[in-house]
Amino acid sequence: MARRSQPFRADRPCVAELAAGAVVVDPKTRQILLLHESDEDRWCFPKGHVEPGETLLEAARREIAEETGLSKLDFQGELGEVAYRFYNPKREYNVFKTSVYFLALTDGTATRLEPIFDDARWISTHDAQALLKFETDRRILAAAVDRLERSVSSADGQG
Repeated sequence: MARRSQPFRADRPCVAELAAGAVVVDPKTRQILLLHESDEDRWCFPKGHVEPGETLLEAARREIAEETGLSKLDFQGELGEVAYRFYNPKREYNVFKTSVYFLALTDGTATRLEPIFDDARWISTHDAQALLKFETDRRILAAAVDRLERSVSSADGQG
């Protein structure tokens, strides 16, 4: 299957895109949800385009529901943003994409995947670090782990 993205091409036009998503965590097990995007052969967090007039949080909530079927989400704030660029061969232009990620907790772990994904896994943060292809995604995961550890410390009266 042809990849949906290729390396940036300086000889092609550019468009900017904004996306929102989350590191989704089961608070009981502290496992992270990763999705496998089949045509890119990579593991990722659920995220997608922000529609006109939509807030980042609304977009993240909608995209997670569309991609995973999960709708009972407790957002715990923003983790950070990632910016990257690539060439979209289908549209014949470069994309400069900024993705904003939140931390979201859920007690529902049964997923219903969009067709672009062929697998979903609830896994440890250690295993998630190993599966994530891009350093930028690993940085967002580290921010989520830090936020979770601080919330546990605060709850224990240690923070």
